[in-house]
Amino acid sequence: MNDDDFIKHIKSCVDASTPELADKLKAFCGRCSYITINQEAGDDSYMELSKRMESFIEGDEAQNRYFYMALPPNIYVAVSEQLRRNCYSKKGSSQIIIEKPFGRDLESSVELHRKLEPNWKEKEIFRVDHYLGKEMVKNIMTLRFGNPIFGALWDCNHVDNVQISMTEAIGTQGRGGYFDDVGIIRDVMQNRLFAPIMRKRELD
Repeated sequence: MNDDDFIKHIKSCVDASTPELADKLKAFCGRCSYITINQEAGDDSYMELSKRMESFIEGDEAQNRYFYMALPPNIYVAVSEQLRRNCYSKKGSSQIIIEKPFGRDLESSVELHRKLEPNWKEKEIFRVDHYLGKEMVKNIMTLRFGNPIFGALWDCNHVDNVQISMTEAIGTQGRGGYFDDVGIIRDVMQNRLFAPIMRKRELD
């Protein structure tokens, strides 16, 4: 994929049916750029990324950089080292955002933190599980207490049991290696399925 393919993909996903929306989409696409990083190329590929980011600013303007590392966990450390060495903002803040899993267990999680620590301060590391941002999970409390009919019914006198199902229409789709290493239970059960349960306990 190159820049043109990326822009075409963005446009294909947005309904710009009015002139106003078309203008906004054009302005948005003007702020988007695509670049492929070759991890095996070492510093050269990351220096190219840094140059691309610098092309969006003028002169000595400050630039905040946030690197969302939706990557296989086994390359978190290598990529973070390259980003720190070649792409750290000269004037502005820089942060890395790491998606779960943060290791396979407590020991490997501590080890991951230890390896990130020399290059990134704790305040520059943001750990996230993207699923916990799902609107329905976040808004269970609002849904219950904002609607009198649910508030009156969703209590211990009317609810016999709570069943949480997870259904997906897609398969592993190229993520087989990831699931072989991490495991589907570790990837899903301890965060995606437990999150609604914990929210339910907050309400009780």
